[in-house]
Amino acid sequence: MKPWYRWFFTAAGLSLLPSALAGAAPLTVRDDRGVEVVLAAPARRIVTLAPNLAELAYAAGAGERLVGVSTASDYPPQVKDLPQLGYGRFDMERLVQLKPDLVLAWESGNSALEVALLARLGIPLYVAEARRPEDIPRHIEAIGRLAGSAAPAQRSAMEFRRTLAELTARYAHASPLTVFLEIWHQPLMTVTDRHLIGGMVRLCGGTNPFGSLAPLLPTLALESVLAADPQVIVTSLPSNAPWQRYPAMQAVRSGNVKTINPDYLQRATPRTLEGVRQLCELLDEARR
Repeated sequence: MKPWYRWFFTAAGLSLLPSALAGAAPLTVRDDRGVEVVLAAPARRIVTLAPNLAELAYAAGAGERLVGVSTASDYPPQVKDLPQLGYGRFDMERLVQLKPDLVLAWESGNSALEVALLARLGIPLYVAEARRPEDIPRHIEAIGRLAGSAAPAQRSAMEFRRTLAELTARYAHASPLTVFLEIWHQPLMTVTDRHLIGGMVRLCGGTNPFGSLAPLLPTLALESVLAADPQVIVTSLPSNAPWQRYPAMQAVRSGNVKTINPDYLQRATPRTLEGVRQLCELLDEARR
């Protein structure tokens, strides 16, 4: 066993001792793996392995308990002052040295091997995967429970659900439009209906011509998008110029190639509501 592994198990055991002796009721939530996450006491040292998870921690009232974040974390602005542990591949030794009593991981965005290693080390893990906007407030509440900040977490979750319900009611009877969602251009990538963005499109009355494909983030041939000829193209990229080469496409011909800030689309956070709002408004404009 490596020295830092030995150090972690010793430190973890000592840190849990006071809580165990106090006999406090454990905090329990179920994550998106279906695993019960159990803490003897509220987490005081939290590490997040994706930008959206840091943002969720702040929404849950647990931002002050963050001790490490992924390199791409940039919102809220204060997360940029925290130790950064990499992105894709994490500095595992540095992570362990931060003595986390809870790690928040992203099921489809983090390496399964790294998540498994953290589990083997005995570090409590909450693994999240929001597939629909409705999942976001559930994650806020779960993080708040684990961090001992249930009250602010419930307030954030309640506000999210209220706004989401208003948007859902507003667009419940919108006429359908075919929407192509461009996540990346080279290679050309989109999302399916099982992805969070797919749920956003459905809420706004859109249909995804590639929604039933098996991968969560399929790579496409340009010819398949040209053949689908969507009525609207929504891109996360800074420019829609590449699509202007195809003036025969419905979306290009009608001026319905639109850009939305990727943070609003791709990060499952309270700001997803702004993404839903902008997406629904874009589709409403295309219907006129």
